[in-house]
Amino acid sequence: MSDLSLLRIGDVVPSKEFEVFYNEKVEKVSLASYHGKWLVLFFYPADFTFVCPTELEELADLYAEFQNIGVEIVSVSTDTVYVHKAWHDNSPAIKKIQFPMAADPAGILTRLFGTHIEGEGLSLRGTFIINPDGVLKAMEIHDNSIGRSTKELIRKVKAAQYVAEHKGEVCPASWEPGEKTLKPGLDLVGKI
Repeated sequence: MSDLSLLRIGDVVPSKEFEVFYNEKVEKVSLASYHGKWLVLFFYPADFTFVCPTELEELADLYAEFQNIGVEIVSVSTDTVYVHKAWHDNSPAIKKIQFPMAADPAGILTRLFGTHIEGEGLSLRGTFIINPDGVLKAMEIHDNSIGRSTKELIRKVKAAQYVAEHKGEVCPASWEPGEKTLKPGLDLVGKI
């Protein structure tokens, strides 16, 4: 896929409206309604599948940790909100979800973020971290056969938050809060 209109790191994410199944209700929201807080968009192929419930259950189990660091989660598939509700009502794993489940049956969000599988109407597994100003800070897209790690996602969000709050510092590989960071330029002095 080589669509030049796809979002890139550092882009401001345009505000798109969509429906969500959230707190036992269907409501309309927009990406702009999440400005002012960190947002993770978590794209997955479809409801009532195999790997998806394992990922979404893990997100649900760790949702309080995201909330504690000021992050909202929105899961996204091309299913309708009514399919989300049916899945929520019938799956013990999905019943745990307390975050909004976005419906994208027209593929507007999946195309915007580059996860849409043309001809199938499904999404690849995609994870996007957006800062409180609506700027895309991290993204990862997988083949649908590869599940993601929520713990690694939390680590990435914490690293993005850290560098946002500590200008001039960067986080090395596998950085965890409290560990040493780097200051580009300064950390190379004497090592060349």
